[in-house]
Amino acid sequence: MHTEKVIDHISSWLKDYCNANRQQGFVIGVSGGIDSAVTSALCARTGLPTLCVEMPIHQAQSHVTRALEHVARLQETYPNVTLERVDLTPTFETMKAALPNNAAQATVDLALANTRARLRMTTLYYLAGLHGRLVAGTGNKVEDFGVGFFTKYGDGGVDLSPIADLTKSEVYELAKALNVVESIMNAKPTDGLFGDDRSDEDQIGASYPELEWAMALRDSGSEPADLSERQRKVLSIFDHRRAANRHKMVAIPVCVVPSELRS
Repeated sequence: MHTEKVIDHISSWLKDYCNANRQQGFVIGVSGGIDSAVTSALCARTGLPTLCVEMPIHQAQSHVTRALEHVARLQETYPNVTLERVDLTPTFETMKAALPNNAAQATVDLALANTRARLRMTTLYYLAGLHGRLVAGTGNKVEDFGVGFFTKYGDGGVDLSPIADLTKSEVYELAKALNVVESIMNAKPTDGLFGDDRSDEDQIGASYPELEWAMALRDSGSEPADLSERQRKVLSIFDHRRAANRHKMVAIPVCVVPSELRS
């Protein structure tokens, strides 16, 4: 991959889209993870106002520290970058207390994890509305179009997706070229939605390089006969998640009323 040219291409695309739609800049949620770090750096490179928003909900301090370190690094280079910190923990607790929880604990925990993501989306759009800006998505290709590893109308609720055509491995390549802080480069990928230290791999059951391999294989339309037991397991994980999350990755279905029923 021609990393520097890809960086220039995405930054130009961001700027052109923003100007064409008469918006004033970008709003990005920063989590202390690699995807949001790269997305915010690409937005910053446009020269347009870029608001990084840190929104802890019972967040591990290490996540907060990494996010703040990243934004501080950006601000050393880009005067157009600002930071907003919104502690959503009290809001989350108030909502949690008002909601029914008469289901299996694992089911409740997952629903609450998605609720966290949707509270953050709401916050980002509030700030975008105040400043006339676009919400930039942080999903990569494997998450957005491979296994659907995102929250519908949470981190999936965005105005544009600058890195959604990049695999996780490619995101790391861009991060290195963009001088993303080492603490983020070395951190294990996690969505941080459960208030513990579980990683994306813990949740999915496969690493991003494995999922990238499975996605490429499925997209090729072929399947070698000499796959290892682990490779077959990874394919099974990929296929199951892709099927279960397909509703996230396609346009919202519209029930079309036949013309004869209208007359």
